[in-house]
Amino acid sequence: MKIRNRIIAAVVIVFSLFLNVAGFAADCADVRRDVLRLHVVGASDSDYDQNLKLKVRDTLLEKGGTIFDGTVTADEAKTIITPRIPELKAAAEEVLLENGCDYKIDITVGEEYFATRCYENFTMPAGVYTAVRVNIGTAEGKNWWCVMFPPLCLPAAFADADAFFDDDEMKVITASPEYEPRFKIVEIFESIKNRFS
Repeated sequence: MKIRNRIIAAVVIVFSLFLNVAGFAADCADVRRDVLRLHVVGASDSDYDQNLKLKVRDTLLEKGGTIFDGTVTADEAKTIITPRIPELKAAAEEVLLENGCDYKIDITVGEEYFATRCYENFTMPAGVYTAVRVNIGTAEGKNWWCVMFPPLCLPAAFADADAFFDDDEMKVITASPEYEPRFKIVEIFESIKNRFS
């Protein structure tokens, strides 16, 4: 009888853990669905190229701020950005020319896998996100990424995050992976899923 009770208790615990992680994973999926990320890849790791990368980033964030003024949804943001790629590309190329550089700029919007990432005020769970990817030159350098929509790239913008995310999503993005082991479980699962997709 004791063994049977222990087995039942173990099954209940495992099932409860599964439901807990499954609910968290669903909330993470909602966050991924509601976010458009920006991913800028430098031409190389040289100081010059990394500095250019940051200048391009700043220009695109400024342009993105005028495109995404907070009145559109994430789905609309994805739709809005695609026809504006030539405008973003021209702005990035202008930055390069102002700095005496004629690297090619390639900007695409597509699905991209990201590991769990902690920013100053928030955390983005691992998984596949829609991203604006900016390759500068040969794009062999370190990269930089953030959340373009909702506009969370600048720390001050996080104060308005609850206007874009529901309560469950806010719990996810304000949690710390250091204290929230479910981030690691979600990351392992998403990494495996991405590898086979």
